[in-house]
Amino acid sequence: QVQLVESGGELVQPGGSLRLSCTASGSTLDYYAVGWFRQAPGKEREGISCITSSDGGTIYVESLKGRFTISRDNAKNTVYLQMNNLKAEDAAVYYCAGDYGPCPVPPQGVKDWGQGTQVTVSS
Repeated sequence: QVQLVESGGELVQPGGSLRLSCTASGSTLDYYAVGWFRQAPGKEREGISCITSSDGGTIYVESLKGRFTISRDNAKNTVYLQMNNLKAEDAAVYYCAGDYGPCPVPPQGVKDWGQGTQVTVSS
């Protein structure tokens, strides 16, 4: 499994935007589908978006369509999650994970979750 490091989370006001990054180290991301997940306090980790390795196809959880955009830059070995019009309920620790298979990335197959990146939405 490829090792990924998340970054970009911070405190943002409601309605604001953030771009999260998921960068691979020691391996190329070219052949991996990459999924973004999040876990809010007291809740289970949920998959929210995924981008394929082959054609860059994307999927999103229905509730986030139109606000979140996943993209990848294989030259930079990085997958991004652009988050717009952030709401209080978007506050969570965000994680990414890669998989050789298609989207979505199955969370039960992730052996080592990274530390994630904290997104706080508050005025």
